[in-house]
Amino acid sequence: MSDIYLDYNASAPCDPRVAEAVARAMRDGVGNASSVHRFGRRQAAAIGEARERVAALVGGAPNGVVFTAGATEANNLALAGFVEHALGARPRSALPRVVRSAVEHASVSAPAEALAVAGRCEVEVAPVTSGGFVDLPALSDRLQQADGETLVSVMAANSETGVLNPIAEVAALTHDADGLLHCDATQMVGRLPFDMTALGCDLVSFSGHKICGPTGVGALVGSRQALGALMPTTWGGGHERGLRSGSLNVAGIVGLGEAARIAAAEQAAESGRIGRLRDWFVEALTQELPNVVQNGDVERRLPNTANVRFVGADAEAVLVNMDPVAASAGSACSTGAIEPSPTLTAMGCSRDAAFESVRFSLGRFTTASEVEEAARVVVTAVGYVRRMTTEAA
Repeated sequence: MSDIYLDYNASAPCDPRVAEAVARAMRDGVGNASSVHRFGRRQAAAIGEARERVAALVGGAPNGVVFTAGATEANNLALAGFVEHALGARPRSALPRVVRSAVEHASVSAPAEALAVAGRCEVEVAPVTSGGFVDLPALSDRLQQADGETLVSVMAANSETGVLNPIAEVAALTHDADGLLHCDATQMVGRLPFDMTALGCDLVSFSGHKICGPTGVGALVGSRQALGALMPTTWGGGHERGLRSGSLNVAGIVGLGEAARIAAAEQAAESGRIGRLRDWFVEALTQELPNVVQNGDVERRLPNTANVRFVGADAEAVLVNMDPVAASAGSACSTGAIEPSPTLTAMGCSRDAAFESVRFSLGRFTTASEVEEAARVVVTAVGYVRRMTTEAA
């Protein structure tokens, strides 16, 4: 049986067209993009083209693109950069504030808490509904209590459930409170239309490897005002508007640009195809197995994602027994932890429910035949784990 990969939210396979663009850049490109000679100018031109493609994908401006090693670095730069700039801007009685949703990725929640522990800022956590999206009245309450300069960080789509947040409404509340909105759009970009300008986002993060691009490259895209409100977290040659020093990863950036171009061109058709496969897959599971529950609001989620609870079957045991089908229990960065998914528990799921939930995420190279075979394998694995659990009780 061939391998079947249903873990695109963790990392998507690199598109061959992207791999060729990266190889070509590595093979033919030479020189530092900051150099003034012709070799450097060629590298700079390749980066400039990638900037335009990345900006077009998220609805930003090319001069607002700051290339990073991925969304994790971009998220850290947004939060730490905002806090340190706010502290240094002028004397104040109130600390800057970071308001985040309860289901943010660890690359947002962890730096926020670290900054708070260090006494650099105050952190407020806005709860989410049982459907998994941010509770707007609760967010509004927290913003009305804000004293210092405020950064709100709310993801566009959750990596575990695929649930979409009401980003335009979040932006309106944030701006009414004179705050800036940072949006981790890693899971949504390339899967559904995303226009940061139309939505009202001030800063947007995403990674290349989620859109079938290279691993280890991403971007923080911001408005002129928002980027001006950040302090760099690394210092050196002053690259990337002074916010991210270091010689640019030209091949990786070229690959990100090509991935952005492909995603922008093919997103509409792909999202429809993948959504139909996802729905067929879930329907097959529910027809063959009792006590199958989908987590999160199924009416407002990414077309490629299904977070499914198999009642009475431990998720890790199911994953082990459904080889060669790949999926995840919880987000990839927290896999291996003994605690239940913070996202699912924030939605009100019990520990048992969280430990029995598997995330399936489809993508560009998923085929109908793979989905059909995966459904068969998963049904067999769940049935086996349930039998073993009953016999051991």
